[in-house]
Amino acid sequence: MGVIKRQGIKNMITGYIGMAIGFVNLVFVQSHFLTQEELGLTRLLYSFSLLVAMFVPLGIGNATIKYFPSFKDPANKHHGYFGFMNLFPLVGFLGAGLVLWLSKDFIFNQYRTESPLFLEYFNYVFPLIFFNSFIAVLSVYCNANFKTTIPSFLNDVVVRIITIVLVSVYFLKWLSLDQFIACFTAIYAFQMIVLLSYIFLFDRPGFKIDWKMIREKRMKDVIKYGMILWFAGIASMGLKYFDSIMIAKYMPLSFVAVYTIAAFIPTVIDASLTALERIAGSKISFAWAENDIEQIREIYKKSSLYLLLLGGFLFLIINLNIHTLLKFLPEGYQAGEWVVLIISLGSLYNMATGLNAPVLFNSDKFRYGAFFLILLAVIVLVMQMLLIPLYGIVGAAIATSAAAFVYNTLLLVSVWKFFRLQPFDAKNLRVLFSILIGFSCIYWLPHFDIRALDICFRSLLAFLLYGAFVYYQNIVPEFHKYIPWNSKLKR
Repeated sequence: MGVIKRQGIKNMITGYIGMAIGFVNLVFVQSHFLTQEELGLTRLLYSFSLLVAMFVPLGIGNATIKYFPSFKDPANKHHGYFGFMNLFPLVGFLGAGLVLWLSKDFIFNQYRTESPLFLEYFNYVFPLIFFNSFIAVLSVYCNANFKTTIPSFLNDVVVRIITIVLVSVYFLKWLSLDQFIACFTAIYAFQMIVLLSYIFLFDRPGFKIDWKMIREKRMKDVIKYGMILWFAGIASMGLKYFDSIMIAKYMPLSFVAVYTIAAFIPTVIDASLTALERIAGSKISFAWAENDIEQIREIYKKSSLYLLLLGGFLFLIINLNIHTLLKFLPEGYQAGEWVVLIISLGSLYNMATGLNAPVLFNSDKFRYGAFFLILLAVIVLVMQMLLIPLYGIVGAAIATSAAAFVYNTLLLVSVWKFFRLQPFDAKNLRVLFSILIGFSCIYWLPHFDIRALDICFRSLLAFLLYGAFVYYQNIVPEFHKYIPWNSKLKR
């Protein structure tokens, strides 16, 4: 747990600094400095390219997490695994780019009515796909080497700061829209180059592939594993980005902007889960390789309790203040209030179930997880096609949140069925009780006319009430020693 604790804490801190910067970026910069259509355009370009970029690596990212430990040999430059790994996104990009180019007419027909601006800048998706596919693979290589802090800082902090600067420069009319989109694309080229440089700084891997070693390691199994999880990865990314892509099909780009900001706010809740998974995935993979079930059980249970505890507090802070918070945005963004609550519920459940995905996907039952993701992606796509025309952005939120509930439930049941592992005990129920009581007591209180005062009051009340429930129910006694006045009470 030492490595997980150290890098998990670092990633969590980095993640939340990044979330704070991202919050400022969207709520106070992009929403005011860009029109809703321009904000919707950048989101759609990014979402569309990232979804396609998931096809490009052909599953080598998932295979790297599971199989890299068997290749790890710094003296022999890991037998050229780095060069072997990068062949996949290169070949995948050529194939995906060709298919996308041949499908342009079909794609244009889907967006011509509601989002014509997207068609003017469609060609930028090609470099965005290239950069994001290699960013994904290079980040996985860092994770496999337990070097997660710098990639996290680069992705969560540096890229967002550069984006703020770029949007501000565009707002000052120093750039045209064409130049702005070109610079927006160049941000991801910069991220890819820095990641590559960092890898050579800490590892100095080789591009010369040891094909004999590749054959000895039964690369057919590696590729088979990677290809199965490749489809799962596509489905997983689809669950995150289908909504923006589908909204743009049925509604103007301005609604993509409203949904983007509303859907971003609840990501604060499960940001720590993402940070923990980056390092815990590799740790759990090693534990499975050594058949260390007790270590997996400990990681699984602690992740569920601590993540639910933190997620519950963030759920309260966000949803008790969202009505007032959205008033700081330009007119039109207030329509996202229900979106925030609905997606927050899915995010909270995601936190409550802990590291169920790394446990299943790094085991020999990974095929079930892949099947669940693929099935769920199809269901979500159908739900969005049905719900967005009926309920607009709220329909998209319902589909996204429902996906989180169904998927995590399937993972929970599978991990219990196959390994008799489950993360819950009475403490988890006490945390849920504390969240429910805290929300019920504060939500109905009248709002102050002064917005900043209203947010501060509700946040402080939530902190005191939730903290008191957690403390007096003795949910995490191991942390009581860090409370200054606790030691005085014992005297």
